[in-house]
Amino acid sequence: MPIPKPPKVVLRGASYYLRRRVPGRYKDIEPRTDILMSLHTDSQAEAQRKAIAIWDDLLRAWEARLAGNSKEADQRYAAAVEIAQRYGHRYLPVEDVAALPLEKIAERISRIPQIRGEPDAVVAAALLGTVAKPKLTLSKALDDFWGIAADRVIGKTEDDIRRWRNPRIKAVKNFIALVGDRDLGEINTDDMQTFRRWWIDRIRDEDLTANSAKKDIGHLMDVLRTVNDAKQLGLPLAFGRLSIADTTLRKERPPFSREWITKTLLAPGALDGLNPEARAIFLTCINTGCRPSEIADLLSEHIRLDAKIPHIHIHKGKTRNAIRDIPLLGVSLEAIRQFPNGFARYRDNPTLSATTNKFLRENGLMESDEHTAYSLRHSFETRMIAAGIEERVKADLMGHAIKRERYGVTPLETLRDAVVKIAM
Repeated sequence: MPIPKPPKVVLRGASYYLRRRVPGRYKDIEPRTDILMSLHTDSQAEAQRKAIAIWDDLLRAWEARLAGNSKEADQRYAAAVEIAQRYGHRYLPVEDVAALPLEKIAERISRIPQIRGEPDAVVAAALLGTVAKPKLTLSKALDDFWGIAADRVIGKTEDDIRRWRNPRIKAVKNFIALVGDRDLGEINTDDMQTFRRWWIDRIRDEDLTANSAKKDIGHLMDVLRTVNDAKQLGLPLAFGRLSIADTTLRKERPPFSREWITKTLLAPGALDGLNPEARAIFLTCINTGCRPSEIADLLSEHIRLDAKIPHIHIHKGKTRNAIRDIPLLGVSLEAIRQFPNGFARYRDNPTLSATTNKFLRENGLMESDEHTAYSLRHSFETRMIAAGIEERVKADLMGHAIKRERYGVTPLETLRDAVVKIAM
């Protein structure tokens, strides 16, 4: 709201009046061009004090009415509540206004001012309760969560706060990507069970642990329960069993054989039915051994096609070993050339594995029932073992730790020479 200048007071007869031109900002919601209002006092000092308070009140009312014209649901609702109060009434939803005695309804209607001969629509909506209470979506709840839970990060370092915030952001993003940005009151058991089943599929398909799922579900529930309690929403948040056993279907995935990759997966037209980004990510994994999510998260600056040795830079990982450069060769180089700026469709989108695995299974492209798209990573490592590639080089390409201290950085030329031996 603009900072008001001291309003003028003028003496007319025995009383002082506030006199001030209406700022142009409010021309669409205030029909008067000038304000002339009796201050009911013959004391100049008292008049000046009253004028400042009244002008401030007018500015606040005009600002509320401007917000009442806003397209943002939160602003519209807050403005309606404030406008109703300024006209001496409590904001009530339209159904509650309709249930009032007739004289109370008539009183509200009588308070609606006229603008150019027509009822002021903004004030009418506030007094008659036609402004809907905004929904509290999950993304909005996350925004509110940071303020509600601010006490949890008191005394923490910037890095501690980042590591505290990021898993909750990730959990909410995962949920929204699966079921949508729901109003908190509309999130039901089916939604949460969909989230749980998605995590079980990831444990099956991506060699993840049940602990990863527990943390993600726990972070999501933390946001829901904290906001529910703080805002006194009264939501039951009873979604049935969400826990996942530590042994849930997690087993070592078999690798795709070289013959299966060359004759089946790379057969002409075999992957044509898969959307272009998912197909390119899948093909990129063949000669890089990357996790599909590592490819999906690449930004344009991490795809270095113009370098002397074309390569990608994996920039995310749970450990420092996962941060690595990987040369691009063969079908992987050709695939990623189609998307030099990365994969916008699957960046921060958890549906990639489900989409790819569904396509492979429905089209008979899995070598066995135990195979998943993630089996390409196992295949890459198996082919390196068969080619006799040195342990340090294998670890650097896979993003694994080694049993001894790491010294120096394996040259990109050395990594390329290793991948040449197994590339397709």
